[in-house]
Amino acid sequence: MTKHSKRYVQAAAKVDAGRVYGPNEALQVLKSLPPAKFDETVEIAVHLGIDPKKTDQLVRGAVSLPKGLGKKIKVIVFAEGDKAAAAKEAGADEVGSGELADKVLGGWTDFDICIASPDMMKHVGKLGKVLGPQGKMPSPKSGTVTPDVANAVKEFKAGKVEFRTDAGGNVHAPLGKKSFALEDLQANLTAFLEHISTLRPPAVKGAFLRKISVSTTMGPGVLISWEVTHV
Repeated sequence: MTKHSKRYVQAAAKVDAGRVYGPNEALQVLKSLPPAKFDETVEIAVHLGIDPKKTDQLVRGAVSLPKGLGKKIKVIVFAEGDKAAAAKEAGADEVGSGELADKVLGGWTDFDICIASPDMMKHVGKLGKVLGPQGKMPSPKSGTVTPDVANAVKEFKAGKVEFRTDAGGNVHAPLGKKSFALEDLQANLTAFLEHISTLRPPAVKGAFLRKISVSTTMGPGVLISWEVTHV
């Protein structure tokens, strides 16, 4: 049996576990919970009405959150020549090709996002076993395999987030910090859910967004309702 901290128990007491809240009210509840010793991240989890065992129903992508994430995002880029120079100018934390691949293969994964120019996949392709389990493997669907590496760096540094379905058919993503203004968290939540709603696989029947919850890093989940109106 999991033993929770006194602060978590106090926070859970403020949440009606059997209730589905409106998005704005749910965020208000999160902001009212007892604070941790650091600025917690507000996170969203969405259970999708897909069969995660079928590859044509898997959902993966990236979305730019209008109010950012409130933290520094460490980005590495696989590129050479002019593209490498442009990536560095755009703010990439590390840029390279074969030598960078060797560094990652050696166990270095101290970064959040990995971006690659298409011609660099000869180096990046061998990193699947290292980056795949961490959700950091570059992919065209998430915008991390692109000829315009400089623009991709700028977008992810500004608050673009990647997401992908896990084995249970869920997607998880950060929405910002608990210290954000309520309206900024609302804007990020809306942008995320509106984007996810557009990615419904054709084979999916019935409801696509089955269950949605928001939480803080150290707090309980709060169920929210969401009506798709912008798809």
